[in-house]
Amino acid sequence: MYWPIGTPRIFATSSGQAATFNRILSRDGLPPTTDAISEQRSERHSLLSPRDTAAGQDGPPPPTPITPVTPVTPLTPGIKPVEHEYYEGEDASVEHSPAPTPASSGLPLKEPILALRVARSGHIFAVITSTSMTIWQTKPTVILAVVMRSEASLKSYGTNIDLLLRPDSAILVVHTSLGYLITYTLATDAESRVYKPHFTSHTNIQRRRQSHAGDPGHIAPDQIFWGPGEGPGVRDVSVRFRMVIKVDAGIESALALDDELVVATRKPAAVQCIRWTPDSAGNQTTTELLSRMGWLGKKATVKEMTHDRPMNLSTWITSDGNAYAVQRIPPHQQGATESGETAEHKRLFKGYCFHTSQGDNDRAVKCVINARFSLIAVGCVDGSIRVYSARDYSGNIPPSHVHTVPVSRSAAGALTTLSYSPDGYCLFAGFEKGWATWSVYGKALSSSFSADQSVASGNREEWVYGVLDAAWVGGACEVLLVSRAHEAIWLLEMARSAVTGCYSPANLFRTVLQSTSSVMVYRGYDLPDLTSISAEPFLWHTARIPAIYLMNQWPIKCAAISADGRYVAVAGRRGLAHYSINSGRWKMFANEAMENEFQVRGGLCWYQNILVAAVEGSNRSFELRLYSREAALDHATVLYSQQMPAPVVLITPSGEDSLLVYTYDNLLYHFIFASAAGSIRLVQVGHIAFHGIVRSPARVRGLSWILPDSQLHDGDPSQDVAHASVLFLVDGKLVLLRPSLNDEGSLKYDMRVIVQNVEYYTSMRDQPFRKLATDSHGSHSSSRTAEETLRNSLWIFDGTELKAWADMEPVLKAISGESSKELPPMVSIPVDFYPLSVLLGKAIVLGVESDLVQRRDVNFSFFRFSIRTHLFLPDILRSLLNANNAPEALRLAQQYENLEYFAHALEILLHHVLDEEVDANPPPAPEAAILPRVLSLLSSFKQYLDIVVQCTRKTEVRCWRTLFAYLPPPQELFEESLQRGSLKTAGGYLLILHTFDELATASEQSVRLLSRAMREEDWELCKELARFLAALDDSGDTLREAMEMVNVRTARQDFDDGLGVMNNSNNGLLTAAVTRLKVPQQRSSANGNGSSSPSNSSTLRRNVAASDSDVDPQSATTSDAGSITSGSRSEGRDD
Repeated sequence: MYWPIGTPRIFATSSGQAATFNRILSRDGLPPTTDAISEQRSERHSLLSPRDTAAGQDGPPPPTPITPVTPVTPLTPGIKPVEHEYYEGEDASVEHSPAPTPASSGLPLKEPILALRVARSGHIFAVITSTSMTIWQTKPTVILAVVMRSEASLKSYGTNIDLLLRPDSAILVVHTSLGYLITYTLATDAESRVYKPHFTSHTNIQRRRQSHAGDPGHIAPDQIFWGPGEGPGVRDVSVRFRMVIKVDAGIESALALDDELVVATRKPAAVQCIRWTPDSAGNQTTTELLSRMGWLGKKATVKEMTHDRPMNLSTWITSDGNAYAVQRIPPHQQGATESGETAEHKRLFKGYCFHTSQGDNDRAVKCVINARFSLIAVGCVDGSIRVYSARDYSGNIPPSHVHTVPVSRSAAGALTTLSYSPDGYCLFAGFEKGWATWSVYGKALSSSFSADQSVASGNREEWVYGVLDAAWVGGACEVLLVSRAHEAIWLLEMARSAVTGCYSPANLFRTVLQSTSSVMVYRGYDLPDLTSISAEPFLWHTARIPAIYLMNQWPIKCAAISADGRYVAVAGRRGLAHYSINSGRWKMFANEAMENEFQVRGGLCWYQNILVAAVEGSNRSFELRLYSREAALDHATVLYSQQMPAPVVLITPSGEDSLLVYTYDNLLYHFIFASAAGSIRLVQVGHIAFHGIVRSPARVRGLSWILPDSQLHDGDPSQDVAHASVLFLVDGKLVLLRPSLNDEGSLKYDMRVIVQNVEYYTSMRDQPFRKLATDSHGSHSSSRTAEETLRNSLWIFDGTELKAWADMEPVLKAISGESSKELPPMVSIPVDFYPLSVLLGKAIVLGVESDLVQRRDVNFSFFRFSIRTHLFLPDILRSLLNANNAPEALRLAQQYENLEYFAHALEILLHHVLDEEVDANPPPAPEAAILPRVLSLLSSFKQYLDIVVQCTRKTEVRCWRTLFAYLPPPQELFEESLQRGSLKTAGGYLLILHTFDELATASEQSVRLLSRAMREEDWELCKELARFLAALDDSGDTLREAMEMVNVRTARQDFDDGLGVMNNSNNGLLTAAVTRLKVPQQRSSANGNGSSSPSNSSTLRRNVAASDSDVDPQSATTSDAGSITSGSRSEGRDD
């Protein structure tokens, strides 16, 4: 659901001008030289020089002198602090320098970046080189401070090799090559800002009103330079050396957590926990030897550790290539748990091995946790990424699926980094020679492996052909990339489906993509059939989110489109804004304080022109608010407000006037929209408690219900909760709850997980405006409404292929009752792109595909995405025919008969079935064969003869015998084509007759067809027939004989029509036709210089086939549709 767009922005330290950020020369606790002490005492500078302040006032006072902190000596083997007796009255371990000149800055301008770390909130990130550490602010992307280690520090402790960042960004830890951990503190002044522009003569004031898309919105004078998320300005930070920890046992890996620093040592192999501050008993360090961990492999060391806070779970990768799920044992449970174990050997960790290496290729090297979907991804030596499902904390972590790199192992290189997007929908994997992304359950989304390495290298685009580290920022709308052996940081923008932030039916039925600053809406739903499936850029409506809203409320967390596609709403950190696609105008809160008073929590949805928002107020109040699109955004214009007792998990409209609201107290509320006296309000008509059914409400991603038709049309809305079957999407499991009554007459639910590994699902009952397939004039192709075949269908994407139940009624019946029945089979619809929505009326699946574009006329590469479509009608029809449900298949096909590409859909169906039956071994029995059922279905439509000919064009001759075993003789089909006037279709059957050796030289069929084409002046067909006849022999006698017979036949036909005796023009008909068709008058030997090369059978086949595709406008349209239908074999012409 994520696709890169555009080209990344690049950031790096620059020597083009004097640096205005903090440059800190850190000696890391070592005594300074005499010259440095003298210089430091003579002139002390603050963090920011006075000229860097906004109004030219004096800067902050000099920093308070501090003493390098010496922690209590840990009573654990292998770790001890580095204690220094040197102490000056001032902080001599860190030297703050004034803004340097380019010549004297000493900044490591060309040193490659070794590690990248991002704070949990995403507002700050840090990178290291071998000699320095740089602190960056994400928005605006500027350097806040640079810590340069002194020569003495580098000599004493070694160069930097890794970086750790405490999740709250308050402490940074540098791992050095000599086994030291150097810690620094990072303090931020919440009130102080730097780089603040000031315009003394500017008289304009800030105004917030409705604006056109992209309008800056009358930003205040001091904010005109700020972009998305840059409204708060540039923070003032202070970096201080804290302490140095020496690890004599050798550092294998380390992990910075909120409360402690976890270090895995080499000799002895142990895991040591160093608290940032001592506990109540004064203890600061604890240790557990790996040899005492019975669940860990013998003689193994921990090579890498990761931790996920939402799941409270860590992963360890050991030196033997195994991966473990590990939990920290709470302090009150750390007592002796095994016989003979004393308090000195407390157990600190418990874990389970979930990935066992079977060889060198599947040895684990990287690991990452996806808390949103309860998954653990393990990157292996061979480049594959094996994903496991963490079902509980007791070691039940079975394999789920595998992500495979689109290129060979040698072309990708070693795996360097793994990272899930914050919402869990996308996995990013960096390799030595490129990178790739996948959806959560394995659908390939994008990669850089298709790039031309020579072009990228010439443009110095290291982000294309190698990634060292990567991190998501901005609510997953951007990715930070660090390349191998390069000093730059790249920021790549990502577009994602609106479903990731707001799971609602409208977002599923209408494709909406959101990026860091815009919303893109697909507009092809109401356009003609062939236009809607084209890849033209005009099918996208792009709306720029107002700059004044993005400046303070970036990133955009959710977006929602209305059911009719007229309106779009977005919500960022605080407040919301909405947009009209027709007028191109945005509406925002006129009062900024009102905008900041609440945040959207639980999603957005539209009811006609009413926006429904689940919000959380500043006083921890929770409510549903109704806003009118026509009214200004203001507290006074809220149409209705419904207080909620708990935070809202999600909201979703259902039916014509229902609203379902699911809250964190595990209750599902049913509201209806009631209009009275020109106003609208929400009326609660029922609720359902799911206590004991849904264990964690926060894990619910999607929700809908299915009402019986009788209850939907004629029932009391207050009784809907007693009749509704509820669908829950929990993590990746789709759960169906079927209501029933127990022995006491109380309502109970039969629960069953009907599908696993679900990325999203769509119930067609939730489609707000169900329309039947329409022809090019917009008229309905059928009078069926409530009985529409796919009205009750359920569509599911599992990361591999799209699946569907054409009718949910058998599924509901399988769930009902005490006995569990087998679920009916699903229809599988393979697609080679990521599907985003199902256009039921057009019988297509719509998705997008990302492409990396490299051009010689520009010196950079960029990403763009294009529309992809796939016809699902052949797969549904085939499923019905497999089930021997021919009447239902016929009704479904008739529903889509007026589609412009309907014949092409039937042709695809015939192709797939024919190929399978030809290759089947052993061949299917006649009563089990699907091919005769398909041909019987095709015979019900007027395009039947054309479809058969088109199929023979695109299949091998060996398949023809199988096909015509269930068809009338080709001679009969030829005669029928002539009777219908389909001359070019008849030409196709002429070729089949020749292939089956049923066509004599200058046969009657050829003469009849050629004379008919000449009379109708279809000269293109005449040329194809002439080529066909000329290819029958090398002398050309067959063609001349046919032309003479045609002349006689034409003259006789003229006489029969009352033209009387042949006149001179009739006598010259043969001569004129011979001249027009370039019939050879004399044929030399095959080896003569004047002889033309005889056409082989493949050339003949192409020539005749070319005329077949132009039988009539309908047939021409079907042939064109093959080039735009994805996910199936190539259906394009051969000519």
